[in-house]
Amino acid sequence: MGRALKFSAVASVFDSCADRFVQTGYSRKKSFKELLEAAKKVPDLTGVELVGGWHLKDGNAREVIKMVEDYGLKVAIILPELWSSAKWGRGSFTSNDEKIRREAIDQVKRSMDLAKEINCNLVNLWFGQDGYDYCFQADYIKAWDRIIDGLIECADYLPDVKIAIEYKIKEPRTHCYVGTVGKVALLTYQVNRLNVGVTLDVGHALEAYENMAESVALLKRFGDKLFHLHLNDNYRLWDDDMIPSAVHLIEFLELLYWLDRIEYNGWYSVDIFPYREDGTKAVIESIEWIKGLFGVLDKMNKDEIERIIQKGDATESSEILRKGLFSL
Repeated sequence: MGRALKFSAVASVFDSCADRFVQTGYSRKKSFKELLEAAKKVPDLTGVELVGGWHLKDGNAREVIKMVEDYGLKVAIILPELWSSAKWGRGSFTSNDEKIRREAIDQVKRSMDLAKEINCNLVNLWFGQDGYDYCFQADYIKAWDRIIDGLIECADYLPDVKIAIEYKIKEPRTHCYVGTVGKVALLTYQVNRLNVGVTLDVGHALEAYENMAESVALLKRFGDKLFHLHLNDNYRLWDDDMIPSAVHLIEFLELLYWLDRIEYNGWYSVDIFPYREDGTKAVIESIEWIKGLFGVLDKMNKDEIERIIQKGDATESSEILRKGLFSL
């Protein structure tokens, strides 16, 4: 089908993963160089995602970027850190503290500067701490106004750098403001800037009880706003960040079909938490599953798939999927 797949991974995928029970992590903490060495062992991986404050710190940007390039990799996207420091605990863009809000916006702008400098031109913005936990805790209208105003300021700062907003329904807050595909679509519509779009973390879509393929279609229909993609899987109850298609194989087939259909040409980025697994092996498996599922689709008759979709016959769709999967 002429697709050219670009695979990347969040650099921390290759590091020790911690949870609230084993806070020191399940393996040895690695240096950034070791993370790149692990990434380089993944045959099809050409990009890495870097987090400001984790991998990119004050004064080390040039050194870090050079290290990435020396390993033959590209920076796929930069993520300004707005969630893992205590200062963001009551929100970043939505904080009631004006100084915190200003620091958050300035952090995004610094990431945009760096993205432009290295010709990455893509920044991932996740409002993980922007939300609430209890009733009567939040002024919802004021919070959304602050998110919108802050995004407009960032978007206008460097119009040639794209901002991809990653939505998630919960965690670390019990309710995150930018929590569903519908909310993020409304947000991008209200911000109304060409350089503001969406990162679809498919696990976050699953956790919000969305159909991943439908979320792709919605973002296409309402402004062509799919800028970036995070691949993982879960059991819908929590953001388990497992190997893609480990749970939702059929749904992943439909997801990839629709990514083809809308002619998505961005990064396919692995964002998993291999707590007890080897990170390199887990990323290799993630990529092999995506390639394998595309291989299944390529053996299926696309015109026939489209005919079945338009007819809406579930038994016919079941038949073509079964034959496509078990003919390998």
